[in-house]
Amino acid sequence: MAARWVFCRSCFRLLCRPTFAGRRSHASSYASSASDASSDSDDFEQKETHFGFETVKETEKPGKVYEIFKNVAEKYDVMNDAMSLGIHRLWKDQFMQVLKPTQGTRLLDVAGGTGDIAFRFLDFVRNAQLSSLSLGRQSDSSSSSDSGSDSEYTSDKGRSGWRDGTRVTVCDISLPMLKVGQQRAEERGLTEGISWVVGDAEELPIASESVDACTIAFGIRNVTHVQEALNEAHRVLVPGGRFLCLEFSHINNPLLRSLYDNYSFQVIPVLGQVIASDWKSYQYLVESIRQFPNQEEFAEMIQDAGFSMVTYENLSFGIAAIHSGFKL
Repeated sequence: MAARWVFCRSCFRLLCRPTFAGRRSHASSYASSASDASSDSDDFEQKETHFGFETVKETEKPGKVYEIFKNVAEKYDVMNDAMSLGIHRLWKDQFMQVLKPTQGTRLLDVAGGTGDIAFRFLDFVRNAQLSSLSLGRQSDSSSSSDSGSDSEYTSDKGRSGWRDGTRVTVCDISLPMLKVGQQRAEERGLTEGISWVVGDAEELPIASESVDACTIAFGIRNVTHVQEALNEAHRVLVPGGRFLCLEFSHINNPLLRSLYDNYSFQVIPVLGQVIASDWKSYQYLVESIRQFPNQEEFAEMIQDAGFSMVTYENLSFGIAAIHSGFKL
């Protein structure tokens, strides 16, 4: 099944921008657009932000981040294994347990290009449906055949055929990451119930109040304007909708923090070089964690975006944290 890509307006403009000699990569277009944007306003050009421990102009960061994830797309799982000591899969499972999606849930997963969260979401809902059907058969054997035939989920073609409104939209600014995810979806037989959109977390190509849940896992620290991304998450959620963010965070215990810092800065870049011949990308990812706000600071930012009932849960002593907020 051929991929059918949807692009946000800003990303579409980047792809359609005229190119020298008839060709230019998406990342090069991104860098060019950043350069054009910077020339529009001298004041805006002077604004700076962090790119890991490096200070760069705000207009330069999106292109740099794009290049990072272009480089690591094929080794994304390996990257997360290195960054999390191999336990990111357990964190993501816990993330979905916190979300507890039900039949008919419409999920927007931002910066989820490779599909890890999207696949867990569809599996979670499917397993809940199958469990419900199993309980129904046990309680009323006479209606078991009817319950099975009326299921809102059909699996005659792998795990496709959602008919109850359950849907996940995966939005990522990195086309290479989305291509990896779309290929994985096809390998899993997920041809329905999931769509792939090229878009910026700061300008989501999603209608206001159109999704029940919005998630972002290990992505928000790479956004140039984190507050804008949080504001956008609030905008697209329906009243009563939930925002969940899984992100590397800050360890409070000084001894454990020292041990993890040593591992992060001394080992992870070396692993990046050995595994992917790319120590620079892994060095940036380590530095980006240290630059991200701590748990309390990030919780305040979520509140500033308009969310209520904001909480967070530390995972593995604070190596990562799950942040939650509701749009009321």
